[in-house]
Amino acid sequence: MGDRLEAYRGSREAGRTRQAAYSFVIHQHHARRLHWDLHLERNTWAVPRGLPRDPCRHHLAVRTGDHEADRGEFGGGAMTIFDRGRYEVEAWSDDEVVVVLRGDRVSGRYALHRTRDCDWLIRRMDPPEPGWTPMPDQILPVRPIPAARLPGGDGDWAYEMEWDGARAIAAVEGGRLRLLDADGHDLTSAFGELRGLAESLAPTECVLDGVVVAFDREGRVSRSALRSRIEGGSRRRTGRIPVQLLVFDLLWLEGRSTEELGYADRRSLLADLDVSGEAWQTPPYFSGGGGFAVDAARAHELPAVIAKRLDAPYRPGSWLRVSV
Repeated sequence: MGDRLEAYRGSREAGRTRQAAYSFVIHQHHARRLHWDLHLERNTWAVPRGLPRDPCRHHLAVRTGDHEADRGEFGGGAMTIFDRGRYEVEAWSDDEVVVVLRGDRVSGRYALHRTRDCDWLIRRMDPPEPGWTPMPDQILPVRPIPAARLPGGDGDWAYEMEWDGARAIAAVEGGRLRLLDADGHDLTSAFGELRGLAESLAPTECVLDGVVVAFDREGRVSRSALRSRIEGGSRRRTGRIPVQLLVFDLLWLEGRSTEELGYADRRSLLADLDVSGEAWQTPPYFSGGGGFAVDAARAHELPAVIAKRLDAPYRPGSWLRVSV
């Protein structure tokens, strides 16, 4: 960390030779709590959820100073450079700082307002880049329509296993996870081990569609085990029931809705995210080959396969459920 701070101090000294702009650095800091350190000319702030891109959002920013960043919940752990660039000062006082950041990943006009002691709020003051949309508060998941047989035009469809679990929409923002069921009820506290998904994807922000499954003592997917986890949360005995989040769709990514893209394109973007960890993964799908998918489902004693049109947007009617 000392080398990084020395490099940063050197960039500040170089910045002083120019009157109009100074240098800034933003570190992504995997400390006891993931956060982003915003280093400006005279102060450093630890921002737990990162700099907001939505002008309607206010994020906590804790003023730390270079030497204080290695203590407490914002200290220790690995750091990487998230962004660096130049900034201009519009206002600077003991209670308010307004700057215009010009970096490779972060650009815009930001204001910091002190609320008490070292606690500040940071918000974006100018509109985001054209085409950017805020993360939706809730997305109703597409539900498959029951079908008596596999669809025609086998090559136009993707096939997946149906997993006997709880449908879940996972919103990943600022290294934090919000998990909602199909009816919009919050499941985050019931599955504490899934919170690491958001930190593993940081700084990426996205909305994922998937299903949470639980396993019995024999390692089989179990609806009753899942019910125990949901009712008991992560406490005591129920916390020892292992679960997995199986992610099969991507609905929003970095300020852009992906719902109008075809399923094959959404899965391609999802593959690029590499959603893979101890308690979360992306299961495969079959492009064509519905009969093979049915045989695989039967071999694993699964109830059905889900057929999804490869070119269809995320809309009701584009998914079919075929019992096996």
